[in-house]
Amino acid sequence: MRLLFIILLALVALIQYPLWKGRGGWFEVRELQAQLAGQKSINEGLLLRNQALRAEISDLESGTEAAEERARGELGMMKRDEIFVQVLPPNVKPPMTKPVDTATSNVGTAKPNR
Repeated sequence: MRLLFIILLALVALIQYPLWKGRGGWFEVRELQAQLAGQKSINEGLLLRNQALRAEISDLESGTEAAEERARGELGMMKRDEIFVQVLPPNVKPPMTKPVDTATSNVGTAKPNR
């Protein structure tokens, strides 16, 4: 009787092994589900980024305000009659610059080629 119990227990263990550890077993399914959840969250982030880029493209195509904002922010451009003011954080010394003599300066006097 004892031998029959050991044989049946061994057969059950042989049957259960592929279910738990084999290809497509419980452990592999759980690991794949975790990978799938991670990939879904990455895809959602990329989808949001793509939507933001589409909105920016439509803004750039439809008007000049978005292009002007981008030129100001990224390229540091400004309009002709504007004054540039830079606010430095506390405890930061301003950069040393040479004084500009407006009488001899050629800034803004270039004539366009026609």
